[in-house]
Order: sequence, then C-alpha cells, then structure tokens
Amino acid sequence: MKLRLKKLRDQTIVITGASSGIGLVTARSAARHGARVVLNARNEEALKQIVAEIRSIGGLASYVVGDVGILDDVKRIADEAVQRFGGFDTWINNAGVSIYGRVLDQSLDDHRRLFETNYWGMVHGSMVACNYLRERGGALINVGSVLSDRAIPVQGTYSASKHAMKGYTDALRMELEKEGIPISVTLVKPSAIDTPYIKHARNLLSNEPLNPPPVYSPEIVAEAILYCAQHAEREVTVGGGGRFLSEFAHHAPRLTDKLMQATMFDLQRSGKSKAADHRDSLHFPTDGGQERGGYSGHVAESSFYTRAALHPWLFGLLIAGTGLAVINLWKSRSRDGDSADD
Repeated sequence: MKLRLKKLRDQTIVITGASSGIGLVTARSAARHGARVVLNARNEEALKQIVAEIRSIGGLASYVVGDVGILDDVKRIADEAVQRFGGFDTWINNAGVSIYGRVLDQSLDDHRRLFETNYWGMVHGSMVACNYLRERGGALINVGSVLSDRAIPVQGTYSASKHAMKGYTDALRMELEKEGIPISVTLVKPSAIDTPYIKHARNLLSNEPLNPPPVYSPEIVAEAILYCAQHAEREVTVGGGGRFLSEFAHHAPRLTDKLMQATMFDLQRSGKSKAADHRDSLHFPTDGGQERGGYSGHVAESSFYTRAALHPWLFGLLIAGTGLAVINLWKSRSRDGDSADD
C-alpha cells in the first residue's frame, strides 16, 4: 500500500497534551482547517471548554481524559476516535512535562514520572497509532525538542527523555519502512517556545525559570505539525535558533559544553523569587486553556528557517533572487565604471 496523506479537511487527528500550549494551538488550527479532532489531556475542565469552543464555530471535536503514561488510557483515545469519527488519520504525541533543577537534586520518583509521560506516553501512543494505521496508512508525529539533539544543564531529565524519544522514533521509522507499512513517522523538534511549559514544570531552583532566547510562538510549531500531517517529513526543527544549536553542538561538542556551562545556568533564571504556592503538573494536572506562557522578551511570530525547511523551493527562490540581485548590481557598477572611463 502506497503512503498517501490526506488534506486536513479530510482528516481525523488525535492530539495528546491538547489542553494548553502547542497541543491547544494545533487543535484549534486543525479544527479551523476542517479536521475532526480528538483531544487528550488530564484536565477535563479545560478539554470540555476547548471542545465546546470548537463546536461553537462549527467544528467537530471530542475529548478523552487520561494519562498517556497508562496504556489503557491511551487505548481509550483510539476507541473514541473510532466510535465518534470512524477512525483517525494522524496521531500527534505531544504530551510532556518538565523539571527545572540539577539532575542529582531530583528524586527518582520525579525522574520516573517525567519519563512516564514524555517517553512512555509517546511509546504508548505510537504503539496504539501504528496498530490502527498499519492497514490504512496515515501519519504519526512525535513532538520532541531541539534538546533531542543537545542536552542542556538545569533541564537534564527533560533532555534525556527527548533523546530517548528521538531514538525510538528513528528506529520505529526504519522498521516500518522496511516492512512497507504506509505510516509517515515524523519527529518535530521545537526550539524554546512561549507556552505555559515553565508554569507547568516542577521547579527545584530558587528562582522562577526562564526560557533562553530566541523564543518562538507556538503557532509556528502548530503550522509545522499540521504540514507534516499532510506531507511525509522525516524530521523538522522549528526555529533557526534551535537548528543553530544542534549544528554547533554536533560539530563542536566540547566547546558547546563550555559555552553552556558559562551561560545556560544564568539564562534559565528569571531573577524572580519562586512562588511559594506554585503547583506544577508533573504528577497531577493543573490549569489549562492557555496557549502562551507570557514570555517577557521578544517572541518571534515567524521563522524563515522553518518555512524554508518545509518549503525548499522558497529557499531556492531566495538564493536565486539574491544571486540575480548581486549579478545585476555588479553589471550596473561595471557599466558605471565604463562610462566614467569614457
């Protein structure tokens, strides 16, 4: 069976971690494009409100409350998609949690809980999605991070989970392709994104955490995810800053270590004292319904790098246009020089 991915308007899309941030932006955008969406998170109240909002504008949406770290909960998401919409075409593993703090300061219970969501949640979703899609075809999209390529201090456990996600995703892709199973497997790697990620993270620091710049909007990630739901892409990095980090770390790993030791501890501290009543979502759900995290610095609302990566012809046109401009400028100056000589 040949791989064919449908247009969004013809798809049913499953999204885990859909109650806030990237998942929420992706759900709203998919629904606006006519897709039917099945949303998952642990926060039922947030899911109810989001589904009601989508339905109020004529969209088709449903939700399943559950913990992706529990396989039976993930199976119920697929069951809902089949019962409500007759199946699904794209499955997006987006649920994630984080911990700010040195790895040796973290309890094993917290460490394992993070992996239950970030890694095992992705594994459970991939197993359920592939079991359904192997005879029908479709897309599996795992939302990793630029930290899939390069770990950073203070977010070491999160980085480790994203490294594990990349390894699993790459192996799964090769195995499915070897069997000729028509499932597109994509790893999407966002840079720092302005979402409630920090607000929901467990914080072991003395200060409130801060996203290291450059920071991008979640809409850029949603656009990349939904592009991959329609076009088979192996891997997409969202944000030129993240791409630069990955490349620099690959070619100069030890120098990257030294630079990060000198900068990343301070860049991830806001200077604001940690709130005494802070509630994170590591073990239990907290509030939902928010797309942005309120980053105080500049948030890039577009990424030329990401758009060029998804649409190589744009990059080609830019290079060709720049080349023509340089040639014309050179010719103009040459003519001016010849006129002066006369």
